[in-house]
Amino acid sequence: MHKVSDSQQLLAMIESRLVETCRNHPGNRLDEHEGALIYDTPLVGVADAADPLYDKLKEEEVIGPRHLSPAEWLPGARSVVSYFLPFGAAVREPNRSAGMPAPEWIAARFAGEDFNNHLRRELATWLRELGAEAIVPGHTERAKTVAWRANWSERHTAYLAGLGTFGLSKSMITRRGSAGRFGSVITTLALPATARAYSGPYAYCPWLGGAGGCGACIDRCPPGAIGPDGKDVATCANYLDTVVKAVWAPRYGCGKCQTGVPCETAIPDPGMGALHRPST
Repeated sequence: MHKVSDSQQLLAMIESRLVETCRNHPGNRLDEHEGALIYDTPLVGVADAADPLYDKLKEEEVIGPRHLSPAEWLPGARSVVSYFLPFGAAVREPNRSAGMPAPEWIAARFAGEDFNNHLRRELATWLRELGAEAIVPGHTERAKTVAWRANWSERHTAYLAGLGTFGLSKSMITRRGSAGRFGSVITTLALPATARAYSGPYAYCPWLGGAGGCGACIDRCPPGAIGPDGKDVATCANYLDTVVKAVWAPRYGCGKCQTGVPCETAIPDPGMGALHRPST
């Protein structure tokens, strides 16, 4: 068994390996778009597997009782390593236009998730090499999604791991923005939990956590699934399945609410004015 006494040093080593893999692995490239990077440098955080907020996720108004805690996935779980992969400029910028999603976004949505899955597996392997047990919940037979609610939420665990908060569009807003993907691995290794630099689940969204400003994602949503009170997931899903899929099948997505908005690459100013003006 490989032992490292300084858990902070160990976490820094894990983060360094994630950064290095993103920088150098060929899977993090868009071959059909001149080999552009899919993801920039990742953000990494750690949630305490015993964080009482995992019990909160089981409440119906949050995710629901089907959501499993880290210990239910892996007995003896001590930590959850969570990361955010911010899309690179070559992916984001073409998708700032109105209308249908850009080809670069569609390509990154799928090639990028293939790489994300590789990164999850690699992270689990590194943790096992350190003598710990590790599991990728989404790669097990127990992983299930019912009515758009999964029994392991990457976004909610990212919130618990100090990476960011939710926005009006239901995207997570991190200090590197909202345009990107999340991944996580549960482990029996004890790592220092990342302090949450926010006081609530909507702190980084000016509309929900500020003074009622921004709301740019309302106008960015092609089917109008996002309104002043939040996002209608069914409307979003119907648009993807009936409009976007007809053009891009079998690979399709959208991402308009994550691009061309103040939270695309950063945390918006909480005091910024409203960018959305409801019609009267």
